[in-house]
Amino acid sequence: MMAALPLPWPTLVLILSVVSVLTFVVSLAAIPWLVARLPRDYFLARRPAPATDRHPVIRLILTVLRNLIALVLVAGGVLMLFLPGQGLLTLIIGLSLLDFPGRHRLVRWLVSHARIQQGLNWIRARTGQPPLRFADGGRG
Repeated sequence: MMAALPLPWPTLVLILSVVSVLTFVVSLAAIPWLVARLPRDYFLARRPAPATDRHPVIRLILTVLRNLIALVLVAGGVLMLFLPGQGLLTLIIGLSLLDFPGRHRLVRWLVSHARIQQGLNWIRARTGQPPLRFADGGRG
C-alpha cells in the first residue's frame, strides 16, 4: 500500500515551479554580483583566514550565517543542474563560501575546467572587472 502524498500533485508541481523560477531569478542577480567582487587572485593560492578582532559570539553568528547562505547556494546549484539556471557557477560560489576540510582543493579543481573559467571571466567582463587569474594560467 502506497503512502499518501502530503500535498496533491498539482500543488506540489506549482510549488516546485515557483521555487525553480525564484532560484533562477535570484541566481541571475546574485551570481554576477558575487563573481564581480572576487579578488583577481582568489583561485591562485590558499588565502589565509582574515584576522578578526570581533567578539567570538559575533564571529560565530557570522560564520553560521555564511554557511547557511552557502548551503542554500549549493542546494540551488545542484537543483539548477537539472532546472533552468547557472547550476555550476552557483555551486562553485556556494562551495567557496562553505567551511569544510578540502574546500579550497575542490573549488580549484572545479575551476580548472576551461568552460567554468570562461563563464566566470565572461561575467567579470560584463561587470567591468578584470579577468580572474587561475593556477593553470587561465585557459578561459
